Amino acid sequence: MRIRRLAAEERLTTSFPLQAYAFEASPMAASRTEEFREYLPYNAGNRTLVVEEDGVTTAAVSAVPMRQNLRGAVLPMAGVAGVSTHPLARRRGHVRALLDRLLDEMRDEGHPLTALYPFRASFYERFGYVGLPRRRTAVFSPADLAPLLRAELPGEVVWERIGAGYERWRAYTERCLRERHGFAIFPDFRAAGLRDRDDRWLLTAVRDGETVGAVTYRIDDHGGTLIADDLLAADPYARASLLQFFARHVDQVDRISVELPADELPELWLTDLAVHVEARVSRPGSPAPMARLLSLEALAGRPVGTGRVTVDLVGDRWLAGTHLLDGATGTLEVLPAETAAAGTVPAARLTAAGLSALAYGVLDPAEVAVRGLGEVPADAAAELRRIFPRELPYLFADF
Repeated sequence: MRIRRLAAEERLTTSFPLQAYAFEASPMAASRTEEFREYLPYNAGNRTLVVEEDGVTTAAVSAVPMRQNLRGAVLPMAGVAGVSTHPLARRRGHVRALLDRLLDEMRDEGHPLTALYPFRASFYERFGYVGLPRRRTAVFSPADLAPLLRAELPGEVVWERIGAGYERWRAYTERCLRERHGFAIFPDFRAAGLRDRDDRWLLTAVRDGETVGAVTYRIDDHGGTLIADDLLAADPYARASLLQFFARHVDQVDRISVELPADELPELWLTDLAVHVEARVSRPGSPAPMARLLSLEALAGRPVGTGRVTVDLVGDRWLAGTHLLDGATGTLEVLPAETAAAGTVPAARLTAAGLSALAYGVLDPAEVAVRGLGEVPADAAAELRRIFPRELPYLFADF
């Protein structure tokens, strides 16, 4: 078995066909091979590793160099994608070997975070990943938005093709990246695909010259569905402005489908809004995202509660050893365990997935213990709750 990094053009005959077999209808049409070349510019900065046996590519994995907000800090994040194995080479450890190498390289190059959409969550939990919330889909009738047509809302909405408004859209997602925990966006070379495909409308809410909300969407047919992607809004006024625009489609579409963060509550938007809200997680086909820390540097300097605890990190390739997490000043310091006097600071034993769950704010310390992701005595749990209060992340990027 040989692992090597691909040059850009090599993807056309190696990783792309393997990924197509894993994630698309198969056998693929001959025309699909021709389409692969169109994808090359949007993979230009990816790191793609493959396993070769006797000159045949038997497994592939890629990392997209992204950025993610972790509790207020925007950090480099490796988005793992395209994990695929030749059907005759599965269950032989190829993906494990590739991930070890890929995450080694991305960590060494300064990516303290990583996220992915798993083919099987339990497989990646063994790599230290922990689940994040899946976005919700809300479906409702435009007729139920009628009260918004009478509302006087500040600002205006701008309607254009995404190709024309891409820079406005990109700038607003950059703002969301700075302001929202867990939010991640693509690098420029990948994000530009949305502009170049130009297959969406872009609606933005603008107030005092500043974009305060945005959503991309398409309409599948007359009398059909207005299909909106993630609805991003800085406040209820911005959200209402976007929905008010959708209300004007009452005689054009039968229903509206919109993607929402897990903490959004559309049932409270309006009185008499009949809405179906769903977060469907299935295997294969519709996974919830996962993420993990690759380096404790991701935690240093984060604003936290005033807790103090030692953590013994076990069973992981990238996070190991015993460390003091000190939030006494409101800013987290990651210190050698010897800094704390023996027996004076509560201690917990955590896996990488357990620590990642606390850092991303998705599990309480007691849940970490229940899930088998660590051993957390009551006194250590109290300190960990102070340091890492629950905070719902919203990954946004889909890859």
